Amino acid sequence: MPGGDGKGPFSQGQGRGMGRGAGGGAGGFCVCPNCGEKINHQQGVPCNSLNCPKCQTKMVRK
Repeated sequence: MPGGDGKGPFSQGQGRGMGRGAGGGAGGFCVCPNCGEKINHQQGVPCNSLNCPKCQTKMVRK
């Protein structure tokens, strides 16, 4: 069976699961385009799902 010896291309763990989030994608900030309020971005929480704590405008990712 090809690749069944543990030496196939997928046995090394390369090429899978190394998308945007794997390299520190949780960094950055959510910024209010209205008043400029800045909060730390949390991984798995889109900035545009958050309201600014000061003026309640939808936040954007920076």
